[in-house]
Order: sequence, then structure tokens, then C-alpha cells
Amino acid sequence: MTTIRCRVVDSPIGPLTIAGDDRAITTLAMADQSHPPTGQADWTADPGAFADVVAQLDEYFAGQRRHFDVAVCLEGTAFQRSVWSALEKIPYGTTTSYGELAEGIGRPGASRAVGLANGRNPVAIIVPCHRVIGANGSLTGYGGGLDRKRHLLDLEADREAPRLTPS
Repeated sequence: MTTIRCRVVDSPIGPLTIAGDDRAITTLAMADQSHPPTGQADWTADPGAFADVVAQLDEYFAGQRRHFDVAVCLEGTAFQRSVWSALEKIPYGTTTSYGELAEGIGRPGASRAVGLANGRNPVAIIVPCHRVIGANGSLTGYGGGLDRKRHLLDLEADREAPRLTPS
């Protein structure tokens, strides 16, 4: 049986719990999120674990990182994994709607199911589910709470590099 190690770190959006094994992280969870991770009773606390993940999160919150380069293991249904894979392709500083995401995975009309899968994302921030918004541009549903979603979107909007226009 694989030992799952975990570590809690402070962040600008509150405590984050990172869990995984020697190969990959399986969880990046926020305190009081809608769908807490399962199996926590079997996790082993390791305050020094996942130093690379912590460093990359620090860089992200400081506006110095736009992409994460850590191994993740996302366990879910085939549909959930297809949604999570699509989430990873949403560029930093941009948003998409649940409907657009559904169309992007070849399941037009499945925006509600996409929303449910989005809410079950086990590795928040690294798999950027916060970048999905309502069709009308409104902030809707976020397992970590709308205040955190707004904070993450504002962080990315504030750090988006200026684009040069051709002269």
C-alpha cells in the first residue's frame, strides 16, 4: 500500500493541504472547500514534504509563475479526467465558460456535468478550475468559495504581462 503524505501550508487564500505519494500529488485542497478530499484519516503528516510544490505555489502567488511543473495524479471518471485535462489548457489570466469547456471536450450541452466535474477537481489552483465562469461572465460556483475564486482571478489579471501592439 502506498503511503500518502500530507502537508498544510499558508497562502494568501488561507491554508492549503497538499497530499500525495513519492510520484505525484493527488490533492491540493483549501480549508472548508465544498468537496473535501477523502481518506485523510490514513494520511501521514510530513511538514517537509512537497517542497517543489510549495515553492511553485509561492512563485504563483508572487506573480512569478504562470504554469506549474509538478506531477499530479488525478483520479476520477473518464469524463472528469477529460474536464480536468481541458482545465489545464486554459491560459493564465484568461477565463472560459462551462459551456465553452463542454464544447471543447466534444460534449456540447453538458455544461452542468462539466460544472460538477470542475467542482470535484482534486488539485485546485494547479489544475485551474477557478478560470471557469458563467456564460454571462459572472462568477459562479467554486468549491473554495467565490471570494477565493475572485482573489485568484484578480491575481492573474493583475500579473498578466502587457501585450505589445504592432506599429
